[in-house]
Amino acid sequence: MADNTRKDPRDWASGDDPMAGAQKSYLETLAEQDHETPPEDELTKAEASELIDKMRQKAGLEA
Repeated sequence: MADNTRKDPRDWASGDDPMAGAQKSYLETLAEQDHETPPEDELTKAEASELIDKMRQKAGLEA
């Protein structure tokens, strides 16, 4: 059964808005835990969400 409760970030109405402060903070935390440099570019909410999912998967956390 498909999970239709999760909308693709590229389909979000606010997906093109600048990433939220919480997203930026979480990306910094994930990068620090993985000994990586956090993204320097300003990301959109959709881009930040996709990057968070990738970093969580790489770290072995549920996406």
